[in-house]
Amino acid sequence: MQRVYSVRSTQPTHEQLALQETVFHNANGYLGVRGTLEEGAPEGMDTMRGAYVNGFYEIVPMKQAEKLTHVREDKESMINVADVQGVRFCLAGEWFSQWTGALVECERLLDMDRGITERRVTWRSPKGRETVLRFRRMASFAQPSLFLIDCEVTPLNYEGTVEVESTHLALVKNYANPNDPRLAGESECHLVPAGSLLEEDASYLSTRTRVSGLTLTTGVKHALEPAASDARTVYDPDAHAAAFRATVTLERGQPLRLQKYCVFSDARRHDDTLAAAQQAMADAFGKADALYRAQQETLAAFWESSDTTILGDNDANLSMQFNLYQLFQSAGRDGLCSIAAKGLSGEGYEGHYFWDTEMYMMPFFTLTMPELARKLLGYRYRTLDAARENARLLGHRKGALYPWRTITGRECSGYFLAGTAQYHIVGDIAYAVGMYYEATGDRDYLTREGAELLLETARLWMDVGHVVEGTFRINCVTGPDEYTCLVNNNYYTNACAKNNLEWAVRAAGLLETWGLYDEWAARLGVTREELDAFAHAAEIMYLPYDEKLGINPQDDSFLQKPVWDIAATPRENFPLLLHYHPLQLYRYQVCKQADTVLAHVLFEKLADAGVRERSFRYYEKITTHDSSLSNCIFCIEACRLGLRHEARAYFGDSVKTDLLNTHGNSKDGVHTANMGGCYMAVVNGFAGFRLCADGVRVDPFLPEGWTGLKFSFQYRGSRLRFEMEGGRYCVRLLSGGPVSVFTLEGAHRLERPGDEAEGKTR
Repeated sequence: MQRVYSVRSTQPTHEQLALQETVFHNANGYLGVRGTLEEGAPEGMDTMRGAYVNGFYEIVPMKQAEKLTHVREDKESMINVADVQGVRFCLAGEWFSQWTGALVECERLLDMDRGITERRVTWRSPKGRETVLRFRRMASFAQPSLFLIDCEVTPLNYEGTVEVESTHLALVKNYANPNDPRLAGESECHLVPAGSLLEEDASYLSTRTRVSGLTLTTGVKHALEPAASDARTVYDPDAHAAAFRATVTLERGQPLRLQKYCVFSDARRHDDTLAAAQQAMADAFGKADALYRAQQETLAAFWESSDTTILGDNDANLSMQFNLYQLFQSAGRDGLCSIAAKGLSGEGYEGHYFWDTEMYMMPFFTLTMPELARKLLGYRYRTLDAARENARLLGHRKGALYPWRTITGRECSGYFLAGTAQYHIVGDIAYAVGMYYEATGDRDYLTREGAELLLETARLWMDVGHVVEGTFRINCVTGPDEYTCLVNNNYYTNACAKNNLEWAVRAAGLLETWGLYDEWAARLGVTREELDAFAHAAEIMYLPYDEKLGINPQDDSFLQKPVWDIAATPRENFPLLLHYHPLQLYRYQVCKQADTVLAHVLFEKLADAGVRERSFRYYEKITTHDSSLSNCIFCIEACRLGLRHEARAYFGDSVKTDLLNTHGNSKDGVHTANMGGCYMAVVNGFAGFRLCADGVRVDPFLPEGWTGLKFSFQYRGSRLRFEMEGGRYCVRLLSGGPVSVFTLEGAHRLERPGDEAEGKTR
């Protein structure tokens, strides 16, 4: 199967071009570069020309109207680090631009098998000269510090000189939109010069952030064929910028090839960023073909472990491949960073990490690339001390409270009602730890990191909650639904806390079984009485239930509010958060996204099928799905309840979010959480996949229009393949040890590679 997404157009509109900057970005988990045009865009066009390093940040002011104790007045923000994209060609005296002359043909493509993007243009200049230009880009997985631009220019109906100008700009600004709370409000250059070096026609420009004091060095070097005798690189100290210039004379039909090697090195990973950049350039320069092969090999291994194929719906299938590829591009791999809400594709949400990673993206990595999942969990363990400190700032005597949005572990949310108050992030991270152990059986991880994280998050709940009338209650928190804030006993939050407390007790029991409990307990001050208190709090956890409606209310006061009239709300007033004051929204029954329904998906044993279906129908009427995290969850629950039409509709709205720009803001970056949610919708929804304590369970069905579904996954070191087609399905063991598979037909023990568990779809 060829995984290529392409767009053909004679001249994209400004809006289409902004979206294409996101869709055709290049990233590798360490760096990301927006898919802007090498030659630039016309003045006044809304373009986000950016390159980003995962976890590299500046500290910027976060103004508060009133000074409140321990409410942040500054935040970490991902910054645009350099512009290495500029490449211009003057063709026989005429500068190439998509916006002059005529585009005879224009195509942009994303090749997800080769890990590259391409732009192919046939351009007719104002004087009638025709040229074929091809721009190929790659953010290398084999050498994560490298971004490569590979250009080819071929004159078709003329001969003459081609002037090359390639720029390296170190002082750049971040994009801003003061009218959108999901973006920074002010455009600013956060960098100052910190050194320059021209060496062997390579330019190395260092910058330092003004406040955080972090240094970053970018290096650029060119390979030109045919060679030019006048090729030179010059440095402008006033602009802290470099430019490569050369002139080549071409015959008709003779191609020119320019390879621009760009390397990034930052102070969070390297003590000497210049030396690291020089070494990275030495490792990469002149090796483009080998790096292309390595890129393709990396992607071949990725798709072998992660392929998820929808048969019978080509659009949905291509969108699914796109989503999984973007997750792979976005994931941090070094324990210093995680996955930002927009990955490395744009500046939406300022590069912050949210609960999105653990609840929406981690399931994909846990089931397909557990070694990468462990590194993502390692980031949370690395910031555990910061979470402990955050808990103390908010008045908690013990435990760890992870920040709502962060880069290094500090809280970066200023609007605490819908930010810091979302304590459920603690339970979300604990859920991811539990799921990872359930899927992998990774004893080493649980011993070194996981058990401690589960303990400290459990301690937080014991300090937040209290016992009332024989039940454990948690007051004054905000659940996932950001249109309902500061409530008592949010159902989702309490369910997460219950799961967190139970896992802390279970982890302690496993350590005891392995003979590791005493050392662990002594190091962390754990007592039997504390573990008993965890277990008791979990057992008596209060989960709101309304006898009259037979549903789980979102919180104690939710059903006491009037219902927002969604049908009467003008279409142009969505999303509501951009058109109505928060207090107005808080006073109504209206949900931004799945909240109680999400709890029912994750913790379905807490409510029977009748309660879950009545709750689903109730929240379906009052949920706007203004958050991209919502439709995928409603899809999963619809699948489990056997609501085929609803499941297909919710999935269709979710899987194409970025390719169709359904939320209207994909130009600011991809929706990585939704992408992970789409994977969950396919695997946990349509395939009915669940992890069990002693194996896996499937209960699949095909929605209307699909003819089949296939995906691979891992369970405790074994690789398996799920395939569904023609009313039947099978789970096949590909490699590894025995795995138990539970279906509606019964239990199956797969002992050897090739063994299958078969059944009929419902």
